[in-house]
Amino acid sequence: MMRPGFSKVARAASRGLRSSRLARFTPANVGAASILARPCASPKFMTTTAARTGITPDNKAPKAKDDVTPQVSKTPADMTDSEYHAVADEYLDRLVTHLENLQDEREDIDVEYSAGVLTLNFGPDIGIYVINKQPPNKQIWLSSPRSGPKRYDYVILGDSQGEKEGTGAGAWMYLRDNSTIDELFLEELDIDLSSPISDLGE
Repeated sequence: MMRPGFSKVARAASRGLRSSRLARFTPANVGAASILARPCASPKFMTTTAARTGITPDNKAPKAKDDVTPQVSKTPADMTDSEYHAVADEYLDRLVTHLENLQDEREDIDVEYSAGVLTLNFGPDIGIYVINKQPPNKQIWLSSPRSGPKRYDYVILGDSQGEKEGTGAGAWMYLRDNSTIDELFLEELDIDLSSPISDLGE
């Protein structure tokens, strides 16, 4: 038969053991443990189609086509040697007359025309222009201190619809860019060769 003192001690020890077990599994401790044990979700990076647009060459926006008007190609007039000399001499005579009138008004122009070669000296700030006929090619050659040498052909600008054949006006034109000698003088020297000679000096 178990002694009473020993039975009380056993019951007390049993109650203490149950209390310590309950204390370890309280709701607060259980919640904390479950949170710590829960695996953390790794961050996710979302991409959209709009965000990727333009990264690769295939996704680049198409460029708008430039509205370029093609230049109409010009061809030299079909002339005989005598016709070439006639139109070339007429143009150079008109050019010399214009420039000699300007020479009377301005001290920065020196005009010299000899043996079909026209030399224009505009002083050290601008330089010397040389213009001469080139009969083998039926051209007029011009050397500019600003834009370099150019070869001009005589081109008929008319003969279009509504105009009779052979009635079109002609001009000495640089066929690489369709510019004329008159346009070069206006652009580089601010000299308008299209104005009447009588208007010069007024």
